[in-house]
Amino acid sequence: MNIDEPMKNLGDVDASSLIDAILSLDDEAWFQNVNRQNDYEVHKQTQSIVLVFCDGPMDDLKVSKQDGWDLLADAAIPVMHDLIGRFYPPGGTIIRAMAAKLLSGGRINPHFDSHATFRRSHRIHVPITTNNRVRFMIDGKPFRMDVGKAYEINNQKTHSVMNSGAEDRITFIFDYLPPDQVAARAS
Repeated sequence: MNIDEPMKNLGDVDASSLIDAILSLDDEAWFQNVNRQNDYEVHKQTQSIVLVFCDGPMDDLKVSKQDGWDLLADAAIPVMHDLIGRFYPPGGTIIRAMAAKLLSGGRINPHFDSHATFRRSHRIHVPITTNNRVRFMIDGKPFRMDVGKAYEINNQKTHSVMNSGAEDRITFIFDYLPPDQVAARAS
């Protein structure tokens, strides 16, 4: 969504249970769903555990649970609901939710999120792991995301990520379609 700033710091979030759940998963979990990596060139150097994903045009959007739901939903739902309850109007729909890993040495090249759902939904990041060598750029400016905080990014601005650190960087990402956009979609 095209918010007023490149990145909005939503402040502290208790994601400890979600962090524990994600970090306890074995490597195999990161390869159950490779659609993002296969469908989007910018995500070739990432891995993901997808809980919820959407497909189709905005007026016929299909939202479905994915393989990651059974692995992470119990820990992810309280975090998502907490953030929605504190910062967004109730009655919307979570249309995407995933843990996304950018491998050590990996990069996500500059891009903006072009599907209509990205223009109408809030993209929220909850860092799970990071390191001092991760560079998240939005509109040509560097931003830092810290574990224990949550952020909304303006995904309509060109953004990229580079992980020059020795450790992988993991972020939990979800997209919240607010109630006015859910209603507009139905009409």
